Amino acid sequence: MNPVEIRDARPDDIPVLTAIYADAVRHGTASWELEPPSPGEMLRRFEALVADGYPYLVASRGEDILGYAYAGAYRPRPAYRSTVEDSIYLARQAQRMGLGRALLAALIAACEARGFRQMIAVIGDGTGASAASRRLHEQAGFHLVGVARSVGYKHGRWLDQMLMQKDLGEGDRTPPSR
Repeated sequence: MNPVEIRDARPDDIPVLTAIYADAVRHGTASWELEPPSPGEMLRRFEALVADGYPYLVASRGEDILGYAYAGAYRPRPAYRSTVEDSIYLARQAQRMGLGRALLAALIAACEARGFRQMIAVIGDGTGASAASRRLHEQAGFHLVGVARSVGYKHGRWLDQMLMQKDLGEGDRTPPSR
């Protein structure tokens, strides 16, 4: 079996990333979108993130893309410029294989190399169906910031939203360079 490679995403990866994300939208609570975006919309989002200097990674084995992760702006206001929000999505057959951990570690390293200072995980239903995401982030050194109760409604039920946070690089010990 080929080893897993983590690399920068490319535009030609978008059809597979769109399929992975569509499954998460339709069946999961990691994304709170109700309808999966088109490949064209996914390409637009990808290009915007990369153009703004955010990392966008894929995990692949041979020719098969198994998952992806990216960071984006936590909030649009300028004072948040050193803080990113992470997103990780895995194909169903690639879950519980350690790929989320590998992608998150690579994403953290890529964000630190770009000078970001804080990473926020916004975990949809972190007390329920997305408990694995909470454990993944805890194992990577994130700490719980808080839980907003019943702020989303999907799949016929109310969902909580959990916020977790991790210092990157020097964190808040020195002023940011960005």
